[in-house]
Amino acid sequence: MSVDKPNDVIVSPKGTFSAGFYAVGKNAYCFGIWFSKNPTLVWMANRDYPVNGKHSKLSLLSNGNLVLLDADNSHVWSTDTFSPPSSAVHLVLYDTGNLVLMEDGDRDNRSSSVLWQSFDFPTDTLLPEQVFTRFTKLISSKSETNKSTGLYTLFFDNDNVLRLLYDGPEASGLYWPDPLKLDWNNHRSSYNNSRVAVLDTLGIFISSDNFTFMTSDFGSAAIQRRITLDPNGNLVVYSRINDHDHWYVSWQAFSRPCQIHGVCGPNSLCTFHTNSTTRCSCLPGHKMKQPNDWSYGCEPRFSQSCQNNESASRFISLSNTEFYGYDYGLMINYTLDQCKDLCLQLCDCRGFQYTYNKASGTNKCYIKLQLRNGDRVTYCNAEFYVKLPANSTYSFHDDQVSIVSKNNNLDCPVGEETVQLERSYIKWHVSRYVKFLLWFAGGVGIFEMLCIFVVWYFMVRFRMHYSGADEGVYDLVGFRRFSYSELKQATKGFSQEIGKGAWGSVYKGVLSDGRVAAVKRLMEANQGEEEFLAEVSSIGRLNHMNLIKMWGYCAERKHRLLVYEHMEHGSLAENLRTNRLDWSQRFEIALGTAKGLCYLHDECLDWILHCDVKPQNILLDSNFQPKVADFGLSKLLNRSDTNDKYSSFSKIRGTRGYMAPEWVLNLPITTKVDVYSYGIVVLEMFTGKSPTKNVWTSSDGVENNNQHMYLVAWLREKQNKGFGSGWVSEILDPSIEGDYDENKLEALATVALQCVQDERDKRPTMSQVVEMLQKYL
Repeated sequence: MSVDKPNDVIVSPKGTFSAGFYAVGKNAYCFGIWFSKNPTLVWMANRDYPVNGKHSKLSLLSNGNLVLLDADNSHVWSTDTFSPPSSAVHLVLYDTGNLVLMEDGDRDNRSSSVLWQSFDFPTDTLLPEQVFTRFTKLISSKSETNKSTGLYTLFFDNDNVLRLLYDGPEASGLYWPDPLKLDWNNHRSSYNNSRVAVLDTLGIFISSDNFTFMTSDFGSAAIQRRITLDPNGNLVVYSRINDHDHWYVSWQAFSRPCQIHGVCGPNSLCTFHTNSTTRCSCLPGHKMKQPNDWSYGCEPRFSQSCQNNESASRFISLSNTEFYGYDYGLMINYTLDQCKDLCLQLCDCRGFQYTYNKASGTNKCYIKLQLRNGDRVTYCNAEFYVKLPANSTYSFHDDQVSIVSKNNNLDCPVGEETVQLERSYIKWHVSRYVKFLLWFAGGVGIFEMLCIFVVWYFMVRFRMHYSGADEGVYDLVGFRRFSYSELKQATKGFSQEIGKGAWGSVYKGVLSDGRVAAVKRLMEANQGEEEFLAEVSSIGRLNHMNLIKMWGYCAERKHRLLVYEHMEHGSLAENLRTNRLDWSQRFEIALGTAKGLCYLHDECLDWILHCDVKPQNILLDSNFQPKVADFGLSKLLNRSDTNDKYSSFSKIRGTRGYMAPEWVLNLPITTKVDVYSYGIVVLEMFTGKSPTKNVWTSSDGVENNNQHMYLVAWLREKQNKGFGSGWVSEILDPSIEGDYDENKLEALATVALQCVQDERDKRPTMSQVVEMLQKYL
């Protein structure tokens, strides 16, 4: 089939679909499949590598391989199939829109077999009866006119759930179904391993993760339908009654496209209009980064200031505005002035969102380190405050969105401004003898080059990959990739062990830039390097004052290491043994730990269970502020142990003495297991008695092997007998000297006892724990 011959087209039996060369630009063609009448492209073989409008061709070779060649005979695309010379191969287009390469049967077996089919390799569109599996993906186009690979992907994830992913120039993240909700709250189920979805001819879509919908025109098989992942990231079903009608929307994943991540890029606002269009505008003090591409968003017109005072910065209020994710933390019942002061003290603060919850009667302050996925809607009861230099004159008005959007409306008409790429093809006419000499000389030269460099290659390939020149290369989430030899040198051969746990050992080291680090050497993980990097990147993006900060990682051959900031005062367990902490510090540690766990459970983009809350995993900085460590490692190292994301585990996880009863009773695992462990830790801080000893002797001389259960019962007995008459003083560790606020400690002990209830539904959430403790600050 030649691009020079417009009639070289394969047509399905009923004429519904056609396959051939399709113009995707001026002198740019792809081999594709389209609806024959009122043409609509549904599949492309070479979407990122268009071929020339002259002399390009598609050939079915005698060995059964289907090959697409450009004008200079360069290889662009092929099916990579093979068939014995004795078999006959032919290409057929069915009325379903499936292009199939068939191999005819032999004399003894007349049945034909499929060598290749387009349904197994979709681009941005699914057709009725086209099965979507774990091995296929839908990837959007860059725009309506640019058919190359875009920023959005539909796929089945490792939890068997159908999801949409935004993979932009600077950031990436899942956005459908709602990542803030659990799978079952999104009416999805991960209890399957088939990973199959299909739209039938009547308009019903069924997926193995329990996601099902019917189109608005359900019931008629005569209607033409297609599922397309649009360039703006919306998954849409388009329908039309006959070949000459325009397509209409019969179902869509998002009725408001501004909820899709990355529509307008960072530092911008997305506004939805009644005509189902979106408009983008830059925030005050910002300008478009790429004049013809909103995916790059906007950049500041000013330089960021790190002076933490009101004279250096000011705030502009944007009503009914919210930005998704990238929180420094959630501050409950902060006043507006307190929220502003906290943002001023943080160099990385770009603004904050301030809301009032009528149901709970609380104010919430969200400090933002990045401004992404901005959405301006009338029903959003939130004020957003953008941080700007104090001497700036930037302002914002309610009508600014439409004005800015109108000025920045991108209109690229096709005409005189179309630029034709210079593509020259020279066809040589030489004899076979000259060709043989040229090939022979080239082969000898390549062989000599290989002989010279083969030894050099094997000696330095790993050094080249992990060389010191790589030290300045950072990934998108802001932490470094270290080589194994570099970390081995930093830790002096892993000689100074400062901790050991279920996930591996921790060593003290000094990095090349002089920073003191804690290097955790993990046990062998079950997943490959790409999966490990994806998981550790999601953990590295978490940012909270009460979570340990990750500086980098190493994934080299079988070595898996994580690099953290080093905590001067070690773990809480070490400090409890020395009794250096007074009661005021212990209360602050309990509150800070609760804030860190609350962030993991409720506020970060990736819902994470810790599964091993204990004093050894709570570290103290130079000011004795707590930082929770080892969060996310249960997910990182044991992902293959379970088919469900967190609700069930095939292995018991945690440390004896701190584990909730659910682990033993084989009940579904939820965030309440961390709440139980947290309560045991707080009770240990009170009494000085460790729940992990083999035997504990009670006051009446009875030995008990289940110390933490006995300890809880003993403390509840003290609480019931006290009736508010100073019962807390009877359970405090007598070896700790110093004054204490009895009301604060009584509240802390009461909360801890609520956390260790045997029935998980009676335990509070970590967010409720934080709210109860903050009342006593």
